[in-house]
Amino acid sequence: MNFDESFVALIGNEGGYANHPNDPGGETMWGITARVARQAGYMGAMKDLPLATAKQIAKNQYWDTVRADELPNALRFDVFDASYNSGPKQAIKWLQRAVGATDDGVFGPGTMNAVDKTDPDAALRRFNGHRLKFFTSLPTWSSFGKGWANRVADNLLRS
Repeated sequence: MNFDESFVALIGNEGGYANHPNDPGGETMWGITARVARQAGYMGAMKDLPLATAKQIAKNQYWDTVRADELPNALRFDVFDASYNSGPKQAIKWLQRAVGATDDGVFGPGTMNAVDKTDPDAALRRFNGHRLKFFTSLPTWSSFGKGWANRVADNLLRS
């Protein structure tokens, strides 16, 4: 799956505007928090954040940072989705754990070497296992856990 295809699938997970009182990310549009939008230079109302702006932010901050173009296709979308949902550093840590690399959250040559040596389907299962275990440890699990679990399940069904 390339970036454009992945972004369409991602928006299916994210939806549009949200401002849930239990969400520590606060106000979001297309899954982009106000903080991230402001850092990227968007100063308008979050409800008005253009999808094209969200797509550019997604490419720069969440796709490129996890080197998604270099990942095996089996891992590409899930790592991108996790990067978008939980931040690139956390997504990289789950990937590193899934492939047996040091889980420091930095995607360097050691991580890429470990990815190249690991069966992508096995890595995908382990990656999502680490992701789900992380979600269940969060204090906001009671508010968002069902949605997160469904998100991971939908991703696995898409594979």
